Amino acid sequence: MASIERDELVYPREYTLSKITLILGILFWVLMLAGTFGIMLIYVLIGYVLYLFAQSALIAHIKGNGVEVTEAQFPDLHAQFISCCRTLQINGYPQVYVLQGGGMMNAFAARFLGLQYVVLLSDVVDAMAEHPDGVRFYLGHELGHLRMRHIGKHFLRWPALWLPLLGAAYSRAKESTCDRHGAACSTTPENAARALAALAAGRARWKDINLERYGRQVAETAGFWMSFHELTGGYPWLTKRVARVMGHEASLPRRNRWAGVLAAMVPYGGRIGGAGMVILYFYIIFFIIMVGLPIYRDQLPRLRAHFMYGETATARSALEDYYINNHDVPASLAQIGQKDHLENGDTLALNDHNMAITVTSHNKSMLITPRINKQKHISWYCTPGPGMQAAQMPATCVNGGH
Repeated sequence: MASIERDELVYPREYTLSKITLILGILFWVLMLAGTFGIMLIYVLIGYVLYLFAQSALIAHIKGNGVEVTEAQFPDLHAQFISCCRTLQINGYPQVYVLQGGGMMNAFAARFLGLQYVVLLSDVVDAMAEHPDGVRFYLGHELGHLRMRHIGKHFLRWPALWLPLLGAAYSRAKESTCDRHGAACSTTPENAARALAALAAGRARWKDINLERYGRQVAETAGFWMSFHELTGGYPWLTKRVARVMGHEASLPRRNRWAGVLAAMVPYGGRIGGAGMVILYFYIIFFIIMVGLPIYRDQLPRLRAHFMYGETATARSALEDYYINNHDVPASLAQIGQKDHLENGDTLALNDHNMAITVTSHNKSMLITPRINKQKHISWYCTPGPGMQAAQMPATCVNGGH
């Protein structure tokens, strides 16, 4: 098979979605790092360490339990692998393993510390025993993920990948790109389509599937619920993938527009899909209530104290002016044009001996006392009264301020 240029193998929307998710992801990280003064870096480091441990466990499992494909071990698979790498212009060959999949029809790619791996589950290899192009398709698909650097490329994009519609669309575009890579490794589009159809019909029935009739099922994907679940999922419907591999993309039906409206309210949840994210919504709301409510209850008195101090600003300013001009304390707030009953129901009381103000709000009181330095500058200090605690006092008031 002749080699194929990379651009021909990339699903057109992937380029656009790749740029959008990268820009939004970087913007998010910049805002988070600036907003948390770099504290977010600690959490990023912890997350990376956890990722290393999880990824190392996967690679260890593959190497410890799988069978490496070499010229001496499964030479037929190795020859197909080398042929596919050459078609896709891949020079540094990844390591290939066959692993018992427990009945799953699948294959996957992995990357760890600069090394790349392609894993074929045994059921795929067995199902494609009479269809060599089938194995090539799965090899090409996973090599596409590595070639396009889909694996381990999500850190900068990660925040944007949760966005409704966008994250799922990017994931589907990548799968379509990799299907093109798989098809490029197959001798004919029909052979590639049959390999994909095995995911639907199983390891035996794929040989008897009528691709034309199966392709007609794609009309069902225009319905509301099928549109919704595809828009919130990371994979195109298999009927669409088969149609695209066969070159029928132009005839695919449009999705239901109202499904797009609903899908725009559901963040992308990866493999758990839209239904899983709706359930996750409830857990998030529950978590916010359970964690946020105690925090709110703790912060509410601080906010109230800050507000109580702030509503005395006019009275404090008037008292300062009076003292500077008269070198004495006024007999009452009324003398300086201030009210002792505020419009919101709070009250102010003036001590005509030391010019301290007591502000009372909802049966909670705060005493605000002036102090005069050598330069005749007045600072105000707060002391908790009934119903309040010292820890709730505003920082500017405790340390002195206007």
